[in-house]
Amino acid sequence: MSALRLPDFIIGGAPRSGTTWLYAVADRHPDLELAKPVVPEPKFFLRDDLYARGIKYYSDTWFASIPRGKIAGEKSTNYLESAVAAERIHQCLPTARLLFVLRNPIDRAFSNFLWSRQNGVETEDFETALALEQDRELNTPEELRYARPHALFSRGLYAELLRPYFAYFPVEQIHVLRYEDIMTAPGTVAESMHRFLGVSPRPQDGESQDALNAAKEAHNGTMKPATRDQLSARYAKANEQLYALLGPTFPVWPD
Repeated sequence: MSALRLPDFIIGGAPRSGTTWLYAVADRHPDLELAKPVVPEPKFFLRDDLYARGIKYYSDTWFASIPRGKIAGEKSTNYLESAVAAERIHQCLPTARLLFVLRNPIDRAFSNFLWSRQNGVETEDFETALALEQDRELNTPEELRYARPHALFSRGLYAELLRPYFAYFPVEQIHVLRYEDIMTAPGTVAESMHRFLGVSPRPQDGESQDALNAAKEAHNGTMKPATRDQLSARYAKANEQLYALLGPTFPVWPD
């Protein structure tokens, strides 16, 4: 296995939270190179059919062309959602560094809803979509299973999703970023990522990278204040668990 070209780091996170932006910024650095193409994502450790092909398939398909002098990485957003993926990554890449990006779960849920509506897979209003989430998740068609277009609330239970990774990997191999900081201080986020990956910091790479895959939120209405209050109450315990898991360096989201 040591002769195989495998990634040194992996980017994952909550959908609608900036993973594609992180990919673009990381790939700008002269010492980093990420698996191509960015779409479709590898999802190797998530999909049973791909994982069954073996680690050599993973290496040959996405990393064989990356020079040995580069630090190699890949982005598969939905790794965050899978404890099975966490175990598989640990088995195959025990020294890999893991970058996860999260977003205020209330805003993330609404952005996910808008994305689904813009892409023709959502016809209900936000409140109805939240009420139907559990039943819809159980009946998601096979071709949409990994996209999970109706998983609005559950994808914001971040502590629950991160715990398997903290169980398998030492804390120094995990770096959790915030979408909100990408929006307000992109250079700082880029520098933080570079330092975590052990390369020279280039804040300019973040400052010059525009947002990617943004939902047209301003043109699709806003969340009802009562709905936001309800979600704030529903997420309160999960957010407390997240802050306890990540510690005081992870800022608290406003309600």
